[in-house]
Amino acid sequence: QVQLVESGGGLVQAGGSLRLSCAATGRTFSNYALAWFRQAPGKEREFVGAILWSGGTADYSDSVKGRFTISRDNAKDTLYLQMNSLKPEDTAVYYCAVVRTYYYRRTSSEYDFWGQGTQVTVFA
Repeated sequence: QVQLVESGGGLVQAGGSLRLSCAATGRTFSNYALAWFRQAPGKEREFVGAILWSGGTADYSDSVKGRFTISRDNAKDTLYLQMNSLKPEDTAVYYCAVVRTYYYRRTSSEYDFWGQGTQVTVFA
């Protein structure tokens, strides 16, 4: 059974940085895409970015491109989200998710497994 556990959320001032981690267990993820989504109160879950476990460049939403960076450590089976130049509108619960695929997916319903989420709050 796939398990995803996020960590690293917290409270940060606008302009600051945070790094989220997502530890993945239960499977070999070589043919998977791993993604970050976020959900703010009263809003739908939003795609942040994704990366293929096998490699290649990451895919980002326009709202975070240039500020956020996704990476993974294959040896540790861990996905990361480095968030710089944070804005109050980045405040949300951040989730990692995985799906078996060779292509990037941007729709939350396409992902099979999800973590429990970690709260990120950015204050002005």
